Amino acid sequence: MSLDPHSIIENLNETQAQAVTTDAQHALVLAGAGSGKTRVLVHRIAWLITAEFVSPYSILAVTFTNKAAAEMRNRVSHMLNREIRDLWIGTFHSIALRLLQINNEAAGLPRNFQILDSDDQYRLIRRCLSELELDEKQWPPRTVQAYINDQKNEGLRPDEIDDMGDYNTEIFLKVYGHYDDHCRRAGLVDFSEMLIRAHELLLDNDDLRAKYQQRFSHVLVDEFQDTNAIQSAFIQVLAGDKNSVMVVGDDDQSIYAWRGARVDHILDFQTLYPKAEQYKLEQNYRSTQTILDAANGVIANNQKRLGKNLWSAQSKGEKIQVYGAHSDYDEAYFVAEQIDRMLSNTTKANEIAILYRSNAQSRLLEENLLKRSIPYQIYGGLRFFERMEIKDVLAYARLVNNRHDDLAFERVINTPTRGIGQTTVNRIRNQAQMDTISLWQAAAQLMQNGTLSARAAGSYVQFSGLIDELELNSREYSLAELFSDIIERSGLKDHYLKEPPEKAQSRLENLDELINAAESFSLSDEESSLGLTPLSAFLSQVSLDAGDTDNNNEPHVQLMTLHSAKGLEFPVVFIVGLEQGLFPHIQSMEDPVKLQEERRLAYVGITRAEKQLILCYATSRRIRGKMSACLPSQFLREVPKELINQIRGNIHPPKPQMSGYHRPGTTFNRPGQEQLPYQIGQTVRHSRFGEGVVTDMNGKGDYLQVLVQFNDAGPKVLAAKYAQLEVL
Repeated sequence: MSLDPHSIIENLNETQAQAVTTDAQHALVLAGAGSGKTRVLVHRIAWLITAEFVSPYSILAVTFTNKAAAEMRNRVSHMLNREIRDLWIGTFHSIALRLLQINNEAAGLPRNFQILDSDDQYRLIRRCLSELELDEKQWPPRTVQAYINDQKNEGLRPDEIDDMGDYNTEIFLKVYGHYDDHCRRAGLVDFSEMLIRAHELLLDNDDLRAKYQQRFSHVLVDEFQDTNAIQSAFIQVLAGDKNSVMVVGDDDQSIYAWRGARVDHILDFQTLYPKAEQYKLEQNYRSTQTILDAANGVIANNQKRLGKNLWSAQSKGEKIQVYGAHSDYDEAYFVAEQIDRMLSNTTKANEIAILYRSNAQSRLLEENLLKRSIPYQIYGGLRFFERMEIKDVLAYARLVNNRHDDLAFERVINTPTRGIGQTTVNRIRNQAQMDTISLWQAAAQLMQNGTLSARAAGSYVQFSGLIDELELNSREYSLAELFSDIIERSGLKDHYLKEPPEKAQSRLENLDELINAAESFSLSDEESSLGLTPLSAFLSQVSLDAGDTDNNNEPHVQLMTLHSAKGLEFPVVFIVGLEQGLFPHIQSMEDPVKLQEERRLAYVGITRAEKQLILCYATSRRIRGKMSACLPSQFLREVPKELINQIRGNIHPPKPQMSGYHRPGTTFNRPGQEQLPYQIGQTVRHSRFGEGVVTDMNGKGDYLQVLVQFNDAGPKVLAAKYAQLEVL
């Protein structure tokens, strides 16, 4: 029994139905957040097959993830009540790979060509650097890898790129060419190569191009705003002049420029295809009207966009809460407190998400959630103290604290690489096992016996000397100064800077947050009575927090970056860190193009919320252990005022386990430190700024800084020596 075509569209809204049934050759479906874009794609495929009698063999549907492709195929099969075997639905990479496997000879590939994953590609690039006698310290393999993939994503081969007389580009191109030669000789294809090779296959073979253009009369593309140069070119060559192209996407959700996505592809679609019809899906099925009005208000400030206005048939919903915290700890405490209250009512943990711009922001949130025994998980990532760069620094600190910590010793003896290879490490390990001593003691024995190679011995002298110096300095340095010293002198900072920019930036932000954690840590009375050093107590507390993994199957609060949140939705959403320099990010604030992408990221975050949205900012935040005053994000000002319920921050949040924020009435002192002139929570007057409240202090002696939240002038960081604050 055949399916009645009209049953396919009976549950669609008017605009969805128009897009699904269009007879235009080309169509741009501008699908706002939560407006049912996947539904339109699935129903379009079903409509083509049942109403227009298009063979599934002639339809190609392309998306970005295997999960999305599988969902589309399952929904089409369910709708048509039969398996659709001839229908090509897949990711760009899977479609390209399929073309290369079918036409391997024309593509210049062996029958069983090998796919290189990221690690395989990295190892081959290291081999190329070695063969070209290029020093990995000067030409980091990860940086070279990122360069090669970026060029392939632009559709560029080495001989198509002009180095413009730039020496660095000249070397990158030399490695790219050498790497390309290796891959072609061995029949190797990396992930970026799949697309550029498939594009070249069709571009350079008239018969094959004609064959696939004749076959795929209808090409449908999901998330078109996320396409890079080679993906867009691949679609164009497949479609040719005669085939129908329907793209679905949202220019307001284009947030991946840093990995090659070009929002211009969707903005200029109707220029590339002048006869294309545009359909705007503006009815949102996810969020309350208040949340949508906030999103509309923010995104309207972007200049170059196709424009749409989200609306909902749901109730207006409750106002958006905006919490102005006095500090980053106050912000984290507030979020955890609110979640605790929600969980005590009817809200489940997995209905709540906390979104942030930078991964480093998770630390204080994790600390406060742990303190309240609230189950959480980092979506698509690691908990703060489980991150590689944090564990590396902590391993150095553990070795400074205890030379017999074998796990720490093994982790850092050659991290970053310093000429102590695996053969030397094995020799040290065997000596330790034979004499039942620690690795540190075994290395000392081998050095004394002169059994290590000259290179390894020289490197080990430098390494052990570094640990000894760090231990000596730790007796005088604060914890924050010690961790700063470790990061700089170990070479870890320079080591991470050699990675691709986005990854390097994330790692360095996490290291800065580790310094913040160290700066705000203070010994408890019990720890002091036990004679523990601050370093020993800090490492113990970190181990406890990292070990609290909560592996049961109960629902968890989701913590994630705003980039990771795209495509997800939650009844309750917190967006934290809405401050100038943090969100929008400092690297984007002065660039109009990047600032527009930051605003689109804010739009994505806001539209993740279904029922309740809480926006948070702090008027002071610790950056590399130093207190800094912060201004609220410009995005907050772009939310219509009538939608907002403003909440005042808590000047006196209870003292956290790993923080230097103190209870009201206590002085900001540690054992052995000088008496400070002010107390947290004191009301003071300044000759220029008027009355305010002391919310934090940092430093000592002539360098003591005081953060005051003034009633009229807002937050100010003042040098205590010169501020002449009058205590009221």
